[in-house]
Amino acid sequence: MISKVKLLAATLAITFVSAGAGVGCRPSDEGNERWATTENTNVKIDWDKVNEAYKLAEGPEDLEKRINEIYEGDEVISVAVHDAEDSSQTVTGFFDKNTNGTVEDNEKIFTIKRVISAEGSGQYQTTGYGAYAGYHSPFLGIATGMLMGSMLSHALMPGYVPMYRQPYVTTGVRVGELHGTRSSYRAANPSRFQKSQSGRTYGKPSVTRPSSRPSGGFRGGGRFGLARAGRTVRPERLTA
Repeated sequence: MISKVKLLAATLAITFVSAGAGVGCRPSDEGNERWATTENTNVKIDWDKVNEAYKLAEGPEDLEKRINEIYEGDEVISVAVHDAEDSSQTVTGFFDKNTNGTVEDNEKIFTIKRVISAEGSGQYQTTGYGAYAGYHSPFLGIATGMLMGSMLSHALMPGYVPMYRQPYVTTGVRVGELHGTRSSYRAANPSRFQKSQSGRTYGKPSVTRPSSRPSGGFRGGGRFGLARAGRTVRPERLTA
């Protein structure tokens, strides 16, 4: 009798272990699906804001600050600015993965190329790279009298001399500073960067949904009484 009980217990244990292993290793397991859908995804970039940031930037440090406030991912975007002899300029945004301060092809996020076509006018265009390779902005015009920062307005002045023949590149120290200032910026603007567990952004008013209660139902604060045949009948007062 004892041997039969032991045999039955062993059989049940093997069955439970096998079933558990099958559930945990299924390809369609919820955990596996979650990681499969989130792996190698990239944070979206608002390119209109990036183009506007370049237009209004006072210089490379102001530009990289503006761009990192726009970007909603965890990484810091480094910037390289290079002026050519023909008065053209190329700005490259990149993730400096190996922290060597050099733009490498696999680190590029975007480039902004500015060309001065004549005295007092010019244009620039933004192109995405890597995961953002599908983006190409139209040619955006600039001209004297437009609202813009020093980085562009100086290029339209007579006698302009390129300032960044020796390229400007975000340094490792500067990356740390940008991370700190961006954290402060996000803390000061929680509605842009924080979401509740329900997916609704904090600070955004909730949508009032219409009530599913029938229009003829009881409402608190109404007159006491019993509804009979469409009219209200007061309950009779009891006399002592």
